[in-house]
Amino acid sequence: MPLELYNTLTRKKEFFVPLNEGRVAMYVCGPTVYGHAHIGHAKSYISFDVIVRWLRHLGYAVKYVQNITDVGHLTDDADAGDDKIAEQAKREKTDPMEVAQFYTRSFYEDMDRLGNLRPNIAPLATGHIPEQIELIERLIASGHAYEANGSVYFSVQSFTGYGKLSGRLNQEELEPGTRIEIKSEKHAASDFALWKKAESNHLMRWNSPWGVGFPGWHIECSAMAMKYLGESFDIHGGGLDNQFPHHECEIAQSEAATGRPFVKYWLHNNLVTVGGQKMGKSLGNFLTVKDALKKFSPVMLRFFILQSHYRSPLDFSDAALEAAGAGLEKLHDTYRRLGEAKITGAAIIELAPFEQRFIDSMNDDFNSPTAIATFFDLNREVNTKLSSGGFSEAGLKDVLSFYNRFAGDVLGILPGGETTGGSGSADAGNKAIDLLLELRQQAKAKKDFATSDLIRMKLTDIGVEVQDTKEGSSWKLKN
Repeated sequence: MPLELYNTLTRKKEFFVPLNEGRVAMYVCGPTVYGHAHIGHAKSYISFDVIVRWLRHLGYAVKYVQNITDVGHLTDDADAGDDKIAEQAKREKTDPMEVAQFYTRSFYEDMDRLGNLRPNIAPLATGHIPEQIELIERLIASGHAYEANGSVYFSVQSFTGYGKLSGRLNQEELEPGTRIEIKSEKHAASDFALWKKAESNHLMRWNSPWGVGFPGWHIECSAMAMKYLGESFDIHGGGLDNQFPHHECEIAQSEAATGRPFVKYWLHNNLVTVGGQKMGKSLGNFLTVKDALKKFSPVMLRFFILQSHYRSPLDFSDAALEAAGAGLEKLHDTYRRLGEAKITGAAIIELAPFEQRFIDSMNDDFNSPTAIATFFDLNREVNTKLSSGGFSEAGLKDVLSFYNRFAGDVLGILPGGETTGGSGSADAGNKAIDLLLELRQQAKAKKDFATSDLIRMKLTDIGVEVQDTKEGSSWKLKN
């Protein structure tokens, strides 16, 4: 079956047809960098990582843009409060740019460990102030925005398509002075800031035609997406909590400025919950990726997330993650047995039905849970063959290739796959462990059992389980 995806804009599944044959332009809202990434971030960016991997597997040249929000995201969606990064800088008694750069590095460290591929382009909001100012000027010139007391607001009533993504079309919310108290400088409660006047004590400020200020949160993504992907592009992704107001405002300001459809397909991942309640920094119930990785391996966390469809909520608990880890260990054990297997038989496995099931799953709106289920069925057949005569040379090569292509390259859930987004650290780590085992074997041969036992104990301390057999020693990572 061809690729179908659920388009939030049309509220239905659609066959994927890119605007330019063979090429996919994709933008995903990146993090606001005022704290360490949490499990909710992990779900979002692992989900879109697999989407990018699958599109590339299908042969598309994917241009993947994922921004960093380092200015403009206020503490209140109604254009009130302080900038989140500036607020964090005050708490830490430092400069906002230091805060932003520290947590940007932290974010990429976490994403690398989880196996996420780096985006092709990772633009900073602060690096695109001129583009944002230019876009705001276009909106003022076309009558869709207005300046008021040094700030600039988008007039929601000027754009008839507002609400088409989220379905929030209650006109009562669009009338001045209704539902919420508004500042007098706004024409309507629903109007949103494109540029905010900076008070004298504001830490993040730039010159503009309207005075010293800083950009609004929504304008940055429109400016950066259109700079690198064009005025119309294929896929825009992000968390479900960004659907309104952020993505709704992106559509309004972008299409008002260009007169063209902004995005063809909108994809939104669902949220991580704790006891049924959304996980988030504002609620204080979040767990950072760094803290999670103190207890669970990166590949275990990745596998846990991919066992849930990207559009489904995921309830986080230690027990649920441990249960996922038990399933992952079965997959890894079979893969290791294949890697260690000798050519002792003539068995092959007809892989075409498994491949078709995997492809159909991923082409059904990137259904990673059913794609993973394919491997558990394949595991049973592989283990049976290994225990009853073994594989032929071609049979072993083909089945290993299947695991590497689909569990490895597409899903990133094979041993060591959690660091493939970095710079080869997984391969280097594996080689280091193999070298230690070789030194251990040499120590045993010299009857230096103290050194042999010390190497084994140190490997155990870092989560490497050594297994001694008649054929020699092997190892595996403990989840």
